[in-house]
Amino acid sequence: MGKWFPEKRGARTGFVNGGFAYGAVPLIYIFSYFFTPGNFSIVLNLVGAYMLVAVLLCGVFFMDPPKNWWPSEIDPVRWANDRKANTRLAKNPPAVKQFSPMQAIRTGMLPLMWLCLVIIGGVSLFGINFEVPFAKVSGFGPFVVASAAGILSVVNGTGRALVGWLSDRLGRKQTLTLVLLVAAAAQFGVLWSGNIHNLWLFMFFAFVTGFGGGAFYPLFAALVPDYFGENNNATNYGLVYSAKLFGGIGGGGIAAGIIVVWGYTGAYLLAGGIAILAAVLTLFLRQPGHTSGSNPSSPAGPAVDAMTAPRSGSATG
Repeated sequence: MGKWFPEKRGARTGFVNGGFAYGAVPLIYIFSYFFTPGNFSIVLNLVGAYMLVAVLLCGVFFMDPPKNWWPSEIDPVRWANDRKANTRLAKNPPAVKQFSPMQAIRTGMLPLMWLCLVIIGGVSLFGINFEVPFAKVSGFGPFVVASAAGILSVVNGTGRALVGWLSDRLGRKQTLTLVLLVAAAAQFGVLWSGNIHNLWLFMFFAFVTGFGGGAFYPLFAALVPDYFGENNNATNYGLVYSAKLFGGIGGGGIAAGIIVVWGYTGAYLLAGGIAILAAVLTLFLRQPGHTSGSNPSSPAGPAVDAMTAPRSGSATG
C-alpha cells in the first residue's frame, strides 16, 4: 500500500491492515459455539482450506508498481504546493535516501523499532489470548465473552484505519506514542472492570483494548518506509515485523506462566507497565539523516522526485 499510495501512505496502509482483524470476527463465534474436542480436526481443516483458497485467489491479482512510482492522476507539483500536502510532509518527511537493510540496522532506529514492537506486540497478543479466559473467570456469560472478543477484533481493524489517517496529519511517531499509551491504559481498564464484575465497563475496555492492541501495526508499516525509503521496504519491514515472533512468546507462553504465579491481576499490571515502557521508547525514534531544521518539501523531497519518477497507472509502466 505504501508503494501504491505514496501521498497517503498512513491512511491506505491502515485501511488494508485492518483486514487482519476483520477476518477474525466470524471465526470468534465459530470457535466459541461450535469448536469442541469432538470436532476440532474437521473445523480446523475447513478453516485451513478456506484460508488457502482465499489467499491464493487474492495473490493472483497482486502487483507491485515500478520503483519510485507516483500516481498518474495526481500532479506532483500541485500536490506539493497544496496546504494539506505540505502539512503531511512536515509531519512525515520522506526518507533522505534508500537504505539497505544493513544501513537501516546501523542507524539504530530499526533495532529500536524492533524492540518497541516486541514489547507492544506481546501486550497485544496477551490481550487477544487471555481476555476471553479472564472474562469467563470474571463471571460473564458465553455470549458476552464472544462479543467482547468480537468487539476487540472489529475495533482492532477500524482503529488501524483511523490511526493511519491520523498519522498523516499528526505525524507517525506522535501517533504511535499516543496509541501505545492507550494500549497501556486498556490493560488497567480491563483488569479493573473484570475485578468489579461490571459488564458495561468490561465491554468498553474491550473496545479500548481492540483499538490500542492493533493500531500500532500500520504505524510501524508506514514508519519504516518513511525512515528508510520504499525500495528495500519488504526486507526492512520484514526485519521489524519479525519482532512479532518474540512478542508472541511473551504474550502466550510466558504470560500463561505469569498468570499461574501472579494471577490475572499481576499479569495485567505487568502488561500495562511494559506498554508504557514501549511508549517511552518511541520518544527516542529519530528519522535518519534529517536535522531538526531541514525542510521536508525542499528539492530533495518526494514532489520533485515524483516529477522524474515513472508516472504510470499500471505496474508495468
